[in-house]
Amino acid sequence: MSGDRTVLVADDDAAIRTVVAQALGRAGLDVKTTGQASTLWDWVSSGEGDIVVTDVVMPDENGLDLIPRIKEIRPELRIVVMSAQNTILTAVKAAESGAFEYLPKPFDINELISIVRRGLEAPPGQPGLSAETAGVEKLPLVGRSPAMQEIYRTLARLISTDLTVLITGESGTGKELAARVLHDYGKRKRGPFIAVNMAAIPRELIESELFGHEKGAFTGATMRSSGRFEQAEGGTLFLDEIGDMPLEAQTRLLRVLQEGEYTSVGGRVTRKTDVRIVAATHQDLTQLTRQGRFREDLFYRLNVVPLRLPPLRERLEDIPELVKTFLAKAAGEGLPWKIIEGKAMERLMSYHWPGNVRELENLVHRLAALYSEETISGQAIANELADRGQSGDSASNRGLSQVVEERLEAYFGAHAGALPAAGLYDRVLREIERPLISLTLRATRGNQVKAAEVLGLNRNTLRKKIRDLEIAVVRGQK
Repeated sequence: MSGDRTVLVADDDAAIRTVVAQALGRAGLDVKTTGQASTLWDWVSSGEGDIVVTDVVMPDENGLDLIPRIKEIRPELRIVVMSAQNTILTAVKAAESGAFEYLPKPFDINELISIVRRGLEAPPGQPGLSAETAGVEKLPLVGRSPAMQEIYRTLARLISTDLTVLITGESGTGKELAARVLHDYGKRKRGPFIAVNMAAIPRELIESELFGHEKGAFTGATMRSSGRFEQAEGGTLFLDEIGDMPLEAQTRLLRVLQEGEYTSVGGRVTRKTDVRIVAATHQDLTQLTRQGRFREDLFYRLNVVPLRLPPLRERLEDIPELVKTFLAKAAGEGLPWKIIEGKAMERLMSYHWPGNVRELENLVHRLAALYSEETISGQAIANELADRGQSGDSASNRGLSQVVEERLEAYFGAHAGALPAAGLYDRVLREIERPLISLTLRATRGNQVKAAEVLGLNRNTLRKKIRDLEIAVVRGQK
């Protein structure tokens, strides 16, 4: 790349300007730097520069506010936004303003060079980030870790498209929240967002649930009923736990994705559909296709854009911000405001969080509701996590009958001369049921079908318990 291409760099941090200028200079580019948005505007309006790299926060003007003015006079000029305000909202605002790319700080300098080169070499009509005005102030996703920054950048690229997205991740990682971002920030935001959990619908009712049915289509169908595709018309249909969809229903869904049309159960009229499909699963669909439990052609139709949400244990640095968010949410629901002391936060960040963000949120709400002290101590967190099994489930190395006896003795012993509070049965059942299911899953190496047989449970019942009790399932676990 010849040195006659000029990069205009605007950042109020002199050290960042120096590092960026040196790196881009070594890459064969001419560089002009400034700490003022007004100077950048003067350069651009006079026709200087082939690409812009700008910070968001500058002393005289917000960099995001400047971008639309630049695009108005020089629409072909590519603009790369740098920001230390690393939230999903920042990424979306960068997309809204017309930025070519968004780069959260701190960033890898080689990545910046690659983005600048891509911006200089891309044809004039090729878009960068894109988004429609969101008008949403509350952040649906929280975290500033590198893993979450990559999620934000991907979502910012997808929100104004109709591409089918397959979201994968463990239970409790926020798959539906990510789907909501794609809808609420995108061009279909004025349409409905319809969520369907495949694991919660009886197999024989899934096709009726999705495509609707006509009067008399089956026993009990006393009137016509619209399906989820019809209800989601013009909006987004979120198919959660898609890996649990029966094969016969998969065939019908494939046709909808291929042809854009469907017929209701018992119907003869073909209906056109205009919905965006976002699917999600905590299972490995590639493995399911090899086992013949998921159609390979449907997998490729759904997996147009894969998006993996990281488990909480891979982004522990996000826990303080998540806790702050959940405490504020609890306070907004009328619960007392709490303060998490340093030792308590350290304990939270050292826990493995098998239930991921959902487990953390439930814990924070329980702390706000049940603890009388304003400040939550490290010992309080230790007690909570000990009940969950810091090194595994509390019943892992003891007989279940012994655990039951210990729990009952503890409850009655703590209420000498009086009965414990109501709900003892449910409390004991939950404390025993969770480790029992976890131990069975471990023994069957995560095979839920075998675990259900061992426990004598219906497979759907087991899945519901796994979800409600926030039990992590790892395939091949020992």
